[in-house]
Parts: sequence; structure tokens; C-alpha cells
Amino acid sequence: QVQLVESGGGLVQTGGSLRLSCAASGRTFSREAMGWFRQAPGKEREFVASIDWSAVITYYADSVKGRFTISRDDAKNTVYLQMNSLKPEDTAVYYCARRTVPSVESSISKYDYWGPGTQVTVSS
Repeated sequence: QVQLVESGGGLVQTGGSLRLSCAASGRTFSREAMGWFRQAPGKEREFVASIDWSAVITYYADSVKGRFTISRDDAKNTVYLQMNSLKPEDTAVYYCARRTVPSVESSISKYDYWGPGTQVTVSS
């Protein structure tokens, strides 16, 4: 059984930073790609970032490129999302997700395991 738990969300002012963490338990995830998604109120869940199993390849949504950085520490079974220069439109519940294959992916349907989410609110 795989479990993912996000942490690090909170309230921050425009231009501020947050670092989200996603801790995985159960099967180790050293050979699977990981991703971050978000869902704002009244909107569909959308892709934010993905990282492959080797941490060499990363992939970002255009809306966060240059501001967010995804990384992973397999020794800690944890994936991170460093979020800088935050904007009010980044306000959402952020979800960590895991694939069962090594490659990056932006499609929600290609992820097999999901965390419960953590709220990020950016005030203007």
C-alpha cells in the first residue's frame, strides 16, 4: 500500500515563498516519477510539475515555469516543490501524486497514487 502525505502549505503574501513536501510510505518510489498538481476553488485539477525517477528530467506548467522547482530525495522518500514569487492565482489545494513508471507526465489520469492535499493561500 502506498501512502502520500503533503505538508508545508499555508498563508503567504504575494511575492513570498513556500516549500511543499510530500512524504511517501509503503513501497519505495526510487523508480517512479512524481508530480504535483493543484486545484483552485471552482476549477479543475491542473498539472504543476513532474520529476522523473532519476531527478534529471523535470517538467513544468507554463504558469509556474521559472518560479517553482520540483526535486526529490529518495533516501527520505520525499518529493519537494519550492514555490517562489507566489501570486494570488497560485492559491489552491496542492496534491502530490506518484506514477508507477519512471517518466514525467502532465496528465492526471497517468498517476496512480494521490495524497490528500495541502492548502496554499496567497494574499494580495
